[in-house]
Amino acid sequence: MGNLKFIIFSCLLCSTVYARHDYPDFICGNNHFDIRFPFALQGQNLQNSGYPGFTLRCSNQGRAILSLPGAGDFYVRDIDYLTQEIQLYDPSNCLPKRLFNFSTSSSPSSPFKAVSHRKFTFLTCSTNSVSSLFNVIGCLSNSTTSTLATSSTSLASQMTSLYNCSIMNTSSVPVSWTSQYESDFSTDLNNDLVLAWDEPNCQECEAKQGVCGFRNATSGEIQCFDSGTGSNRGLQIFKFIALTLLIPAITCAIGVSCYICLDYNRYSRAMAAVRNTAAAIQNATNRTTVAPQPAATAGLDDSTIESYTKVVLGESRRVPGPNHMTCPICLAEYNPKETVKSIPECEHCFHAECIDEWLKINGTCPVCRNNPSPAHVSPS
Repeated sequence: MGNLKFIIFSCLLCSTVYARHDYPDFICGNNHFDIRFPFALQGQNLQNSGYPGFTLRCSNQGRAILSLPGAGDFYVRDIDYLTQEIQLYDPSNCLPKRLFNFSTSSSPSSPFKAVSHRKFTFLTCSTNSVSSLFNVIGCLSNSTTSTLATSSTSLASQMTSLYNCSIMNTSSVPVSWTSQYESDFSTDLNNDLVLAWDEPNCQECEAKQGVCGFRNATSGEIQCFDSGTGSNRGLQIFKFIALTLLIPAITCAIGVSCYICLDYNRYSRAMAAVRNTAAAIQNATNRTTVAPQPAATAGLDDSTIESYTKVVLGESRRVPGPNHMTCPICLAEYNPKETVKSIPECEHCFHAECIDEWLKINGTCPVCRNNPSPAHVSPS
């Protein structure tokens, strides 16, 4: 018992030494990216754990949110700490609408800047005139009016004369690519928004797989710490504890293992007796004739299924929410002009015909197995 107490005390001492420069990873939902310095999560951040302007929020659906001064809230899809870039997307899945007057340089309090820009002209045209000829921005178009975007000023002028289009806006749009071989009209403006930051500069530290953070609690100076240790003194204490307690620790581990094995054997025998008793009771119950009960329907009714949101895919084939480019039911890739349907709550998407058939016989989401509720449709 005395050795066990000393082992626990030594582990706590070692943990205290290592915590001197331990910057936490914050948790928000089931995102595949880390949330760590220079970022911090509102409501979870410790003192001096995040750099000013890098505070994220976590939504009720477990999505990280970055609020840009003058630009509003964006969902975070990915963070690359080595290149110091953050990938954002619009919560309403209509990024082109927010790019009209987007600018991070107008706010000196924002540490982020667009990776690249390109000047685009946005036009509105009659849907009957252009829908079959050009790619349109789906979230800005309807049955009578379609919105198009082009980086060619000469082509924009031709559209106004040939198709009686009107110019809505001409602005420098932050884009994550600078290809010179893009099509004249493109819906790719709905791709993710990629922003970069220069300060704090932790690229060299990330390249060495170190831990970037403040030097101390009172200084704003940035330092790169060894990801494996907090300090030389901490390493020395750890080596001392490891060497002096190796044999007692092994002995203790063997003793605990033996105790667990003996306790498991007793538990197994007790559970075997319980199973035998339950089997005897079940056999006695089976002898009693019970009138068959009608099977309950596990699926959803047609009105509930029809209430779920439908989206017609554009050329970018981007679907709303946390989805991939294939339907999880039929495993086929999504194609432009196809209709997908989104399940409320979890927002997983599928081909409309696939999920309709599924929900008629099974009332849960095929991906997360949550039991969806009817969508609440706002009155037009």
